[in-house]
Amino acid sequence: MRGSGGRGAGTIEGRVLKFMVVLFRRPDLSREQFQEILRGEHGTLAGRLPGLRRYVQNHVEPDPKRQHPGWDAVIELYWDDWPTMEAAWASPEGKLATDHLAEFADLSRSTWAVVRAEVRL
Repeated sequence: MRGSGGRGAGTIEGRVLKFMVVLFRRPDLSREQFQEILRGEHGTLAGRLPGLRRYVQNHVEPDPKRQHPGWDAVIELYWDDWPTMEAAWASPEGKLATDHLAEFADLSRSTWAVVRAEVRL
């Protein structure tokens, strides 16, 4: 994984801890509204998480050959280790970003998991 500048720039080699979030948009928001909030305000909040090495938003793109997966975005947050991640979630920035999800995400359907990423290329 190679960064291209800014926060998390450089190479993250070997194994990293990754927090994956599968987001479903609130039913009262359009796809465009959801993406605008996630890319804008929420992305800024997430970027302020202490110790965060990399933050990636994966947005579903319309594909005429494939069925929509049902979810609207998959978020990847990269950390050096478990204690760093937990400290970030417990921080004021972590609490603010977590609370902000309710403004645009359907929290009854959204889910997350901690995975151990093994970077090969």
